[in-house]
Amino acid sequence: MEENTDTGEVDTTDVHPLSKAMEHVSPFANISDEAVFHLPSPHMKPEDMLKLGQLIHERFSEKKYDGIVVTHGTDTLEETAYFLDLFLQTRKPVIVTGAMRSANEIGADGLYNLITAVRVASSDEAHEKGVLVVMNDEIHTAKNVTKTSTSNVATFQSPQYGPIGITTKQQVFFHHKMTYRESYPIQKLSKNVVLLKAFAGMDGTMIESLLETGVDGIVLESLGQGNLPPAMVPSLEKSVLQEVPVLIVSRCYQGFVQPTYAYEGGGRHLEDLGLIFANGLNGPKARLKLMIALEMTTNRPELISMFQ
Repeated sequence: MEENTDTGEVDTTDVHPLSKAMEHVSPFANISDEAVFHLPSPHMKPEDMLKLGQLIHERFSEKKYDGIVVTHGTDTLEETAYFLDLFLQTRKPVIVTGAMRSANEIGADGLYNLITAVRVASSDEAHEKGVLVVMNDEIHTAKNVTKTSTSNVATFQSPQYGPIGITTKQQVFFHHKMTYRESYPIQKLSKNVVLLKAFAGMDGTMIESLLETGVDGIVLESLGQGNLPPAMVPSLEKSVLQEVPVLIVSRCYQGFVQPTYAYEGGGRHLEDLGLIFANGLNGPKARLKLMIALEMTTNRPELISMFQ
């Protein structure tokens, strides 16, 4: 992306702006670059993420690469990173990075983030860590990281967990790691999963409409620990009867969903109805995982096991 200095508009360019600066990156590794998509990140679709994952798998199969860095627009960066983390089966580092400022803006952060990402990908300590997001001298897991600000260069944070490492001028330093990783090497993405955010007074109108369209799954960003307004309950019961899985996450960005409250629409009631609680994921990531999961199984106990 570059800024038009006359109008202030920011748009894509014909040439990746960082391709002009590869000489600044080459001292840190033997680099080869490849353009996969020419898209602003809001145009990325899950199908594109799958194509990218398949390409990364192919490149690693060539046994020429010790690590891969993906440059990506920041709006959907966390979703692509998490999709790759679920899809890829590799010990080698895969790093996703981006920039909050356009390449020709004062204080542009793209080149610095790219160099830092290459340094992390070149580190032996980055092996077996899953897909990582490197921005602003911090190293985050794809599962936990999220964009928290529309414009701040420190936008990428991991609420509740923090980064798993940092970079300095002289060192790449990891201070903890993921205790559990999962991978699902799917061949296609064909399921329609919709994300809804709960609000006070919400009823079942949107869920009824989705069921009529033949949706394959629904993710609900619930209230608090996993609660919903009682007016939604009839439509949720209908979704269970139609064997459309409904996944519960929270609209809160910290904490866990759990079946605690037994009142109508409370988490315990929803679990008894047959809804599935998914801990540790925000809504967009839970949607991607359910899309992947439904390519492998529609069995409710198996789905519950995948999201526990």
